[in-house]
Amino acid sequence: MTPSLEKLIGKFSSLPGIGRKSAVRLAYHVLSMPEEEARDFAEAITAAKKSVTLCPDCQIFSEGGRCGICSDPTRDRAVICVVEDTRSAEAIEELHEYHGLYHVLHGVISPMDGIGPDRLKIKELLSRLDGSVKEIIIATNPSVEGEATAMYLSRIIRPLGLKVTRPALGLPVGATLEYADGVTLLKALEGRTEY
Repeated sequence: MTPSLEKLIGKFSSLPGIGRKSAVRLAYHVLSMPEEEARDFAEAITAAKKSVTLCPDCQIFSEGGRCGICSDPTRDRAVICVVEDTRSAEAIEELHEYHGLYHVLHGVISPMDGIGPDRLKIKELLSRLDGSVKEIIIATNPSVEGEATAMYLSRIIRPLGLKVTRPALGLPVGATLEYADGVTLLKALEGRTEY
């Protein structure tokens, strides 16, 4: 394998969720593209890196300043949903049911990876809590790191007199109790509602 091809494979495999086999497949695909298509692909990456920035308010990836959500005067400014990344906000938006604002942390607290609270967009979140905000929904993933981040945020936001909530966790529709893992079943019991 040539050094250039090995470098390309290395770059692809450095992406999250891309193992060596997938990286090799992607690298060979790029090499098989017509020259103009490969150049367009590279230019799209470069253009996105240059033009996509963070919304100064919510930290969602945006182009040209404030994002469409923060610019929308019909959004409920009393509620901010805190998520780990822009993809999580997009998933919630696809429901067309949430009408508040967002705040993207760009990660979670993970001491094993050397990521502390100072590496997240927490200061930016705190600067938004100006009195008009009444509720913070902490919608980090239900992983160990997501739970630790949620707990940390709750401890620093609750003393400000704001309502701090977390989306309910538990059994998905159509699931059976016998196949649920212990953590999911426990969260379902803890988050039970009156019927």
